[in-house]
Amino acid sequence: MNYKRLLLCLLTGYTFSVTPAFAYQELQPPHEYDKVSKELVEMLEGIHYNRPNIGDTISAQAFDYYIDALDPTKSFFLQNDIENLSKYRNSFDDALRNGDTQVAYTIYNLYLERFEKRLSNIQDHLPEMIKGFDYEIDETLNADPDEQKWATTEAQLDDYWRKRIKNHALVLKLNGEDEEKIISTIERRYKNQLKQVDQTNAIDVFQTFANSITAALDPHTSYFAPRASETFNINMSLSLEGIGAVLQMDDDYTKVVRLVPGGPAATQSELSPNDRIIAVGQEGEPMVDVVGMRLDDVVDMIRGERDTTVILEITPSKGATQTSKKISIVRKKVKLEDQSAKKEIVEIERDGETYKVGVITLPTFYSDFEAIQAGDKDYKSSTRDTKKLIEELSEENIVALILDLRNNGGGSLQEANSLAGLFIPSGPTVQIRDQSGRVTPLGDSDPSITYSGPMGVLINRMSASASEIVAGALQDYGRALILGDQTFGKGTVQVLQELDKGQLKATQAKFYRISGESTQHKGVMPDIAFPSIIDKETVGESALDNPLIWDKIHETRYPVYWNMPAYLPILEPRHEARMAANPNFVAINDQIKEFKEQVEIYKTLSLKESTRIKQREDSKVRELGRENARRKALDLELLTSVDDIEPVEEDTYAKEASEILLDFIATNQMAEKQAQQQAKATAKK
Repeated sequence: MNYKRLLLCLLTGYTFSVTPAFAYQELQPPHEYDKVSKELVEMLEGIHYNRPNIGDTISAQAFDYYIDALDPTKSFFLQNDIENLSKYRNSFDDALRNGDTQVAYTIYNLYLERFEKRLSNIQDHLPEMIKGFDYEIDETLNADPDEQKWATTEAQLDDYWRKRIKNHALVLKLNGEDEEKIISTIERRYKNQLKQVDQTNAIDVFQTFANSITAALDPHTSYFAPRASETFNINMSLSLEGIGAVLQMDDDYTKVVRLVPGGPAATQSELSPNDRIIAVGQEGEPMVDVVGMRLDDVVDMIRGERDTTVILEITPSKGATQTSKKISIVRKKVKLEDQSAKKEIVEIERDGETYKVGVITLPTFYSDFEAIQAGDKDYKSSTRDTKKLIEELSEENIVALILDLRNNGGGSLQEANSLAGLFIPSGPTVQIRDQSGRVTPLGDSDPSITYSGPMGVLINRMSASASEIVAGALQDYGRALILGDQTFGKGTVQVLQELDKGQLKATQAKFYRISGESTQHKGVMPDIAFPSIIDKETVGESALDNPLIWDKIHETRYPVYWNMPAYLPILEPRHEARMAANPNFVAINDQIKEFKEQVEIYKTLSLKESTRIKQREDSKVRELGRENARRKALDLELLTSVDDIEPVEEDTYAKEASEILLDFIATNQMAEKQAQQQAKATAKK
């Protein structure tokens, strides 16, 4: 679910409670937003990168996005509801263009009616329903939203709800909760979602409708109504406060989108993208279940005074058994120095000699604008800091350099260009194409080079935007071997435009490499691949709804320093052989294989307690076996429990990248020697 659905999916949920019957009140279009509708059409058609015509094609897509925003889990509408509503499929464009959004409220009010009817029919029976569950019946629940179909009868929908409630109850039971606690927890979740719907107003519905249109254009174009606009601006300015995590709603769950590099969540915990937060607690206080709660309420609970502790109960994305765990994070403000470039040296033993490879880790592309404006000549920036670290590493007699851009989500475009310039003479590093087709090359104007030796760039799926520009430029110039995994693929530029009410964030340009290839959608592909636990099916631009396409424009003029593809037939087999013999890589590959198998297996959840317990225990046995196989190969003490497993201290990826660079150096030296010998032989003739 992407950014535009931040506030769109606050209307659904899985659970129920004993409450008075919910008396819904139909909502009607706020006519003060009629002008905003017309402004949106004019602005989208005028400034969006694709210069779209908001017509029937977009309307049909918007209809599907709107239905999905209201009922993403297919929990309230029936198939015949969707068939009846389909008469509005080609009306969304006209509604927006004419400033008459009644169609959105007609659909929403039907949804609200179905919501009220559904909950009224079951709310009084929740306790007896949970008490009557037989967890030894061998039945299953479809947990794959892509495979979920609209129910054709009320009886089908009743059974679907029963199974979903049973699954939630079983998860809580497996986590050690007694029956009364299970009932109260699910009741509270139900009250949360009921509160969400009760708080939904006509402007919220307008925003949902408007964003169904923007969703048909691309995943980064969004309309923010005034309240959401204010929240968006606050989140942008305070994005480094708290635990340093970007969150969004995913159905009735709060999901982690990404971690801020250098932030508390990234440095103190095992929190990962796609993890779901199911409860939040403060130090010394009981946990509060947040399933079904509004996103802004969850964020308020996670935020707090600096140096205090927040406890999160999560269901990890890297496991499919839905077993939760608790993690503690001390709230901090992410300081610039926490995100600063850092150096280390990896030592590699070969043929009785020790070789040093410098590693510079860059979490983001930063510049201390306040210090610059204050006239501080020693202001911090990613380029200045990296240059200083390279000079320090050079004094250590390194033979090669690694620029680690893993998990670097981007930052200052100017810094990205100047940092790439540390490794090349002045020249272009990126091209920007706007909606009119005009292409503007950007690059580094400093002819000096800080480091001209062999180097590699480490990337992964969370390397995005400015990281992709740097990695792509150094790959095109033949200045570095690109090592790791396919990058995120965020190759678009957004601008904020003020409207009569609220703001429009619109995609207005695309990034292109100097080779002419876009970084959009495809990202940067590594020269040599490393295994990655991050699932590209759920993380990255290509995993979002309706991303802009990958394409090419004309390349610019630039030199190529090393023909890297020519070295790969030698480097890749050696890399594969080392990985096959390295216990850490063997364990990583086994973990990835198991994760992929689990994802497929758990698309259908067993509702039989003994089966779920066996699945959980089998998973622990495999995890412990995998870790002990690694430890045995490394002559380390074996463990008796998965609870004793700790993260591997050694950076296996940086060490293997160093090995690859030493292979590159040796291969290059051999090629130069052969060229010299051939030149001498030719001269003698």
